[in-house]
Amino acid sequence: MTKYKFIDLFAGCGGLEDGFLQSGKYTDVAAVEWLKPQVNTLIHRLEKKWNIKDAAERVMYFDMQRTEELFKGWDDETFGRSRGLDYYVSEMNGIDVIIGGPPCQAYSVAGRVRDENGMRDDYRNYLFEHYLNVVDRYRPGVFVFENVPGILSAAPDGTPITERIRKGFHEIEYDIIEDLKMAKINAGDFGVPQNRERMMIVGIDSRIHSDTQKMLHKFYEEILPGYKEKRKITVKEAIGDLPACMPYLGEEHHKKRKSHAEPETDVTWHKPRYHNLRDMDTFRTLALDIESGRREYDSEKISELYAEKIGSKSPIHRYHVLEPDMPSTTIIAHLYKDGNRFIHYDSKQCRSITVREAARLQSFDDDFEFTGSQGNAYQMIGNAVPPQLAKRVALALYDLLEEMDKERVISK
Repeated sequence: MTKYKFIDLFAGCGGLEDGFLQSGKYTDVAAVEWLKPQVNTLIHRLEKKWNIKDAAERVMYFDMQRTEELFKGWDDETFGRSRGLDYYVSEMNGIDVIIGGPPCQAYSVAGRVRDENGMRDDYRNYLFEHYLNVVDRYRPGVFVFENVPGILSAAPDGTPITERIRKGFHEIEYDIIEDLKMAKINAGDFGVPQNRERMMIVGIDSRIHSDTQKMLHKFYEEILPGYKEKRKITVKEAIGDLPACMPYLGEEHHKKRKSHAEPETDVTWHKPRYHNLRDMDTFRTLALDIESGRREYDSEKISELYAEKIGSKSPIHRYHVLEPDMPSTTIIAHLYKDGNRFIHYDSKQCRSITVREAARLQSFDDDFEFTGSQGNAYQMIGNAVPPQLAKRVALALYDLLEEMDKERVISK
């Protein structure tokens, strides 16, 4: 069996990469990420799970915007030393696939709503150009560009960002699907216990493949749908077997800010964050409302509860209990700040979800170890591509690559 070689850009903690490796059909060449906890987590995963001994060298802690150094190598006070991507790509005699996606905050609808300038001044709007540079340099047969659906409506300077992306890839002779709405998929359809819409933009080198639109239509309409699950996984199915984390209820413990009681389990990162008594009472009230079947707390009443508890009004309701018999709502990086929109469905536990529960809802295996603080772990989980979604995309892409090898032409 042919194993295709790939590079992972804007790798984060490695959710996308882990899914590709789980498929058994790809070989890791290198990864690039500029946040240290994510880099350390990915290195640990590649070493311990995938037995890549030189992972500390192949996972490059560096800023993608410093293009020449990224290719040729660097010696830097902040980022250390590296031989650069050219070395590792040359060592593997080229690559077949590039995967990854620039940070999505600048494209997300929620991010634009919160920012006073609608994220128009955010440098992350144009990080895709650095992705383009790497694709152009190493000429993989295909790439996978992952991002949020908000990219379909983002126009930071008045020009739709999708037009810029399409034009950028066209200029280096890569084609993406004409109707980008076809690239929007839901992770919940692919074995992830979560409603999480994402863009999976696949591009094909048009210099060496004919009729790229036909291939792309086949990928989105026939190949990728073949890896969907017959039904969606619920929150309770994903996390219900984890032992209860029962918080201390005594006022004295909260004055001393002692951590909650830890359950007896071999599963790591299953420990709730600190909550004050006010929040715990709110969580209990809202979870009990669902447990009892009363369901009295609609959006308006939740907003009233927030005003009562906090003493100020909010234009959005800031609490949400995860429904046990449905997939989770989208896990987001905001979890590192608070978990108020990810309240556990068991009213007795009156808490938000743990790191491990968040990881399971993102389809990370229990043996996936996160390094860094609890906040680091929540943030990298929320920003990650769910590994199960990545695995299905990887399998579908493998089928596409096999099809393309049959139809390869010398040149147009």
